[in-house]
Amino acid sequence: MAPQRNVVPSGERATDGGSDRAIDGLPGSVRYAIVPVRPYSEYVFVVQRLRGYVSEVQTTLRATGPLPADQAWERYADLDRWSHWAPQISGVSVTDPAGPDTRRLRTGLRGTVRAAGVVGLPFEVTAVDEAARTWSWRVSAGPITLHLDHGVEEARAEDGPRVRSRTWLRTTGPALVVLPYAPVALVALHSLLLDR
Repeated sequence: MAPQRNVVPSGERATDGGSDRAIDGLPGSVRYAIVPVRPYSEYVFVVQRLRGYVSEVQTTLRATGPLPADQAWERYADLDRWSHWAPQISGVSVTDPAGPDTRRLRTGLRGTVRAAGVVGLPFEVTAVDEAARTWSWRVSAGPITLHLDHGVEEARAEDGPRVRSRTWLRTTGPALVVLPYAPVALVALHSLLLDR
C-alpha cells in the first residue's frame, strides 16, 4: 500500500512524491497539490475567493478501476443504477421533461435525488456529452447550490494491467458542504468502477 500523502500548497515542493499541478486556471484561487490518498485515487482541492460571506471551493476527485469505460459510463447514464454504486444516493425521481427516455441522463433533465433515503434534493442536468463520456449537473439544498462535473475515460498505459478506466468528479460550492462531501464522493467513484 502506498503511503498517504499530505496536502502541499502550490509552489512548495512535496517531499513524499505528491505533484503540484495547475487546476483549471481559476482566477484568484489558491491552488493545492494533487494528493493521492490511497492507491488508484487522487484528491485535489482549490480554495476560491469569498463569494459574499461564504467561501467557495472546488474539489476534483479521480479514481481508476477494473470496469471498462463504456460500462462505467452506462452506470452514470442510467438513473436507476445510481443507488447501486453511490452509497449517498437512495433513489432518483424525474420531473421534467417527460418522454420515452426519462430514466436516461440528458441535458435539461430535472428531478430530485434522494440522499440517505431522507433528503430530497432538486437537480438539473446542465450538459451531457455521451461521446466524450462527460456530464454536468446542479444540485440544490435550500440556498446552497453545488455544481458537479463528471467524466469517464479509458485507462492510460501507466495505469497497469488491472485498470481499465478512470473517472473524475469536480464539485464547486460552499466549503462547508463540498469538503465533507468529498470522502463520500470518492467512495462512490471507486464503486462506480468496480467490476461487479
